[in-house]
Amino acid sequence: MRMRQVALLLAIGRSGTLRAAASELGMSQPAATKMLHELEHALGHTLFERAGRGLKLTESGQCVLGHFQGLQGSLDALTRELAGIEQGGSGKLLIGSIMAASPELLTDSLLHLREMHPNLAIEITVDTSDRLTNALRRGDLDLVIGRVPEGAIDDMDFLPVADEALSVVAGPTHPLANKPRVVFTELLNHPWILQPRGSPMRDVLEQEFRRHKARLPRGLIETSSILTTMNLLVRSDMIAVIPAEVAARYEAHGLLACLRYAVRQQLGVFGCLTARGRPPSPPVRQLLSLLLG
Repeated sequence: MRMRQVALLLAIGRSGTLRAAASELGMSQPAATKMLHELEHALGHTLFERAGRGLKLTESGQCVLGHFQGLQGSLDALTRELAGIEQGGSGKLLIGSIMAASPELLTDSLLHLREMHPNLAIEITVDTSDRLTNALRRGDLDLVIGRVPEGAIDDMDFLPVADEALSVVAGPTHPLANKPRVVFTELLNHPWILQPRGSPMRDVLEQEFRRHKARLPRGLIETSSILTTMNLLVRSDMIAVIPAEVAARYEAHGLLACLRYAVRQQLGVFGCLTARGRPPSPPVRQLLSLLLG
């Protein structure tokens, strides 16, 4: 295999068409077709099949693309680390985190890391575990603090940190805010805010609705932003589910109310995810040590 073939497959994966991929790489479509056939011959598998005017990945193609994306991620991480060395050991650290880890655990660890590397630039993305792990696989992140999404992950290492409880929350003046006990049917009388489909927290809530033989409410607002969720709760009678640690902090400041309803199914343990086969940079190793205690 040649790196040009890897680049071609990644480009087809992004665009879905051979013509667009060839244009992106500055080559003719016949040359791209020949290169793709050579790659398939070298691997002994058909990677794409025709789907209308575009191309659709075969099962083998999805497997190969995943490995190539991991390779691209490793190269991107290497480029960032080399740039850090060139800048005198500063560089940039890209971190992904779920909401639960951000308030205290991640904050304390980052402050200690800043003492070790005062010139290190740090960028933090807060999102759901499934989106963060995809970004880690692509090389857009160096480290993820989250949960292992549904299904096995063969290209990542996971180190557990802590469990995560959930709280059903609403605005401080919500009709259910001061009730000593809330039953599920009462929750159905109000609009809901949920995390996007596919996230572990969304899966837990969908299980809760199925347990009560109820459909998800119509007119859902879906967001992974805690700030957007908070603003909506304060200005409406909507209901949401957020990590208990986050909820307790906001309730202590009178910004929301934790409803007296217990979600039966809770989320699993969250921890640190790194890309397997991609050597962690010194700041990543030090942050892992801080997070894991």
